[in-house]
Amino acid sequence: MVVRCADWAEPVRDRAREVLAGALDAGTAVSLAPLILRVADRHRGDHALGLLDGVLRRAPRERLAPLLVSGDRRVRRFAYRMAVEEGTLSPVELARAAAEDDDAVIQGRCAEAALTEGPDAEALDVLLGGRNPQARSAGVTALRRLGVPERAVDFLADRSALVRACARYVVRQHGIDPLPWYRARCADPAPPPDAPIGLAECGDRADAPLLWALLEHPAPGVRARALAGLRTLDVTDVRRLRPLLDDPAPGVVGEATLALLPSARELPEEWLLGRLDAGRPRWERVSAWRLLDAHGDLARLRAAVPLLDDADVRLRARAEHAVRQVRRREPRAWRGPEVAALLDRAGVEPR
Repeated sequence: MVVRCADWAEPVRDRAREVLAGALDAGTAVSLAPLILRVADRHRGDHALGLLDGVLRRAPRERLAPLLVSGDRRVRRFAYRMAVEEGTLSPVELARAAAEDDDAVIQGRCAEAALTEGPDAEALDVLLGGRNPQARSAGVTALRRLGVPERAVDFLADRSALVRACARYVVRQHGIDPLPWYRARCADPAPPPDAPIGLAECGDRADAPLLWALLEHPAPGVRARALAGLRTLDVTDVRRLRPLLDDPAPGVVGEATLALLPSARELPEEWLLGRLDAGRPRWERVSAWRLLDAHGDLARLRAAVPLLDDADVRLRARAEHAVRQVRRREPRAWRGPEVAALLDRAGVEPR
């Protein structure tokens, strides 16, 4: 009946709607909600949705509970929207949903609703302790209304850029400059891991020496975020960054690679090709591929051909894609003895 409520034939459609209206109670509505919401996307599919909405709004609150934990994201969005509009969930329940659900739409809607009538202390604590940035940022922003900027200071080095930005906004509104705080944290022997990137987000190139010093910090997270901070400040020194491609921490190698990509041509091509050796850690090989890719067409092809039989599926796929790109180009792009020899090794006939 749900499907036939959107039938192209009017007599079928009208009869199906009549039957569904008579059969739809709270229990049936909950079980049919995923199908009704899917059919609602079809032409004339909104009628069953209206019936579902009406039945569930009249149902006891506990009937909505299964929809709030449904594995179908569309169903959860519908249920939380209704719960917010009907006021059936407390601020703490809404805060928990914002902090725990993995859907950004639900996070935003529930966080906003939890704070609508003024921050509830327990709800605020739940938001501030949320695992997702949407919930934490909502909680941090609410601290402004409470006039407690000292709590926002604790989030200046949050792992999320969104939360850090909200924390800086709150403390600035209360006359606190976050820059000295970041500088002091980065000069500390044990800085919070995300203090370096926070410094870069609100500092300038004069703060680069603090970040350079952190590249020798024993904590991999601090080294990685210091590299990210230098990249944010657009400060690059190939000679000083190159040794970090051999860092034992994959995250540090990844950040060093990103920082060096604009200057990849300054790194010796032969040295990078040697770093593709199968005996090296995967993150070093991926780093080498990315830097060779940034070198240009010929370096990319030289790197790709030996990887066509590599055991690493992803690197092999990248190599195959690079060879296909050369194959698709006009003859001038591949004409030349070295390129022709590389294509021949790859078993590719030039166009």
